[in-house]
Amino acid sequence: MQSTRDELEPSVRIRDLKKDRVNFVLENVDLAFANSLRRVMMADLPTIAIDLVEIQANTTVLPDEFIAHRLGMVPLVSTNCDEGMRDNRDCTCMAACQYCSIQLKLDVACHNNTTMDITSNHLEVSSYHDYDDVVEGEAGDEPTKRVEFFGHPVGKSDPDVAPILICKIRKGQELKLRCIAKKGIAKEHAKWSPCSAVSFEYDPHNKLRHTTYWFETDERGEWPLGENASEEEPPRDDEAFDFNATPGKFYFEVETDGSLGPQEVVMQGLAALQSKLATIVLGLKKTEPNMVPGERGDEAPPADAWASGAGWGEGGAGGGGGNASGWGNASPGRGGAATSAWGSGGGWSSPTQPAAAGWNV
Repeated sequence: MQSTRDELEPSVRIRDLKKDRVNFVLENVDLAFANSLRRVMMADLPTIAIDLVEIQANTTVLPDEFIAHRLGMVPLVSTNCDEGMRDNRDCTCMAACQYCSIQLKLDVACHNNTTMDITSNHLEVSSYHDYDDVVEGEAGDEPTKRVEFFGHPVGKSDPDVAPILICKIRKGQELKLRCIAKKGIAKEHAKWSPCSAVSFEYDPHNKLRHTTYWFETDERGEWPLGENASEEEPPRDDEAFDFNATPGKFYFEVETDGSLGPQEVVMQGLAALQSKLATIVLGLKKTEPNMVPGERGDEAPPADAWASGAGWGEGGAGGGGGNASGWGNASPGRGGAATSAWGSGGGWSSPTQPAAAGWNV
């Protein structure tokens, strides 16, 4: 029941953890929280990705824009990116520097009469000290917080991971370019998403009837149960349908592209969601400066309070305010005596309409 679930603390049970994915069960939360966590993990976690490409030589069959797009989608190692790199918009450099970006180079030419693959393994991280025209921003400790292979293409140092194909060239063709990788989130562009896929399932037996099955002859035969069905009791044929039931157990599957580990994705997702909720709470506190933290706000006044013009303000029927309304004291810009928050004379009146109601101006 809903009341029972509200009394329990949320819990997480990890069922499977691998290098690039995690499967866990989230319990004692509602559907809105589970979906918010899913969306935050996909779109609100910072990573680094190639954002600027300077093509110096390209004699391949692919145009510059095509290659630049493929380079932008190459995942880069972004562990501890939140502290290891400064946001480029907050940096005081002219364009890019070692504190707010990573520089990569690619210089490949084919000299044999064979087809050559240009992959993400050909991308090399280079130093900004090779260029004299770089104006760095204010010095910081971001480079000291970066892990090994930070900014390198995912899987470059792992022989078991296949590289990402960029293009193919033949004898006499070459590709030479310079890339600038910056920090961002997937709300700005999908290349900054650390996840390949994030999904969750609830109610595997369809007890809540949120899903309508289309079938020809046999519903259970044509719609087999998934592996998550073993986690819950199947419904009984004589069991009455509960119209007030809500889901409270969610089976998550998080798959990353390697830029961040699955554990880091989930932990950062929870932290980001907590930060967003805290921002909303602080915004609400600013509207009621006299409230003590943890104190419940005043409930809406009864109907007779609105009718008398008292409302939440101090200029009610006994307050002596001629223009009192449900939103506060008398205002010199309002005309007539208010009878309610939105009643006659309680809106935004004008000199030509002293007794206007509602939002008339």
